[in-house]
Amino acid sequence: MKATLSNSDYLRNFDRFISRLDFSDPDTLRIYSHPKWINVHPAVLALIVAMAMRAGKQNVMFENLTATSGSYLDRMGLFEFTQQKSPYTINKKEESGRFIPITVIKNSTEQSKFITDMVPLLHLPADKTDAIKYTIGELLRNVLEHAGSTAGAIVAAQYYKKSNTIRIGICDGGIGMKKSLQHYWASRSKTDIEAIKWAMVPGISGTTRKEGGTEDNAGAGLFFIKSIAQVARNYFMIYSGSGIYKLLLHDKRVEKPRLHPDPDDDRHSERNDAPYFQGTLVAIDLSLENKSEFTQLLSAIREVYGKAVRDRKRKKYKEPRFI
Repeated sequence: MKATLSNSDYLRNFDRFISRLDFSDPDTLRIYSHPKWINVHPAVLALIVAMAMRAGKQNVMFENLTATSGSYLDRMGLFEFTQQKSPYTINKKEESGRFIPITVIKNSTEQSKFITDMVPLLHLPADKTDAIKYTIGELLRNVLEHAGSTAGAIVAAQYYKKSNTIRIGICDGGIGMKKSLQHYWASRSKTDIEAIKWAMVPGISGTTRKEGGTEDNAGAGLFFIKSIAQVARNYFMIYSGSGIYKLLLHDKRVEKPRLHPDPDDDRHSERNDAPYFQGTLVAIDLSLENKSEFTQLLSAIREVYGKAVRDRKRKKYKEPRFI
């Protein structure tokens, strides 16, 4: 396998990083990088760690790692997943409120700790973090319960003071969205991109065909976090199998972007020809400019979610039945 780190691996041009991935020869991983400058999204680190865990740390190699900014890789803990010693000597700074290094989460206790550690990154009053904590928790729980990944969820996060933005990456090396959904929703997930989009529809869960999911899994996590990114006018991306769905920025002239239960109605890009990744990567950039109450945002998202589920139920019951 091969991965190449560049000097601008942001979500807006993330396809460039993905297009250079090579998942052949899963027993080795070679990591290449820009010789002078490295600037990577936390989602890049999460994906590379998923690849490193598949290859085995003894089979992970960095090629010509010379950029001084590569010390970021050390501080975020990437070298802990390889046997290669870090070429950097760094003075470790306090993490709280700045970043969360690469973390592997395998159970609910570790999930709760990650969410607790993430709160200072939000730089918001405690009562305005509920929507974000809920959605991140839901995404992590989905990985632990449905991704089929024995390695757990791989997460990393970084706060950028200048833009007042938090960037988060969550990855697993599990069975992928298509396989997860096909047991109950085979007709809706014939391709990877179809599965990704269907998983974002409110109330769709890979554990049941029941509209609105189950008591334990309401099929809300991806829809909620997509909606938060949409209202905040930020990027959001899912990569699984050969499919990529990326939410694009809304026109700033639109005061309040409309929430859509159907991801096809959102301003987005999609493809189904990416290098095949056996697993799922979710990435989000979240602006923390608090122009509206997060509690009101959560309420609005729940309203759209509830209406979408009710509308689909009514439509299903009205369909003619032939004996």
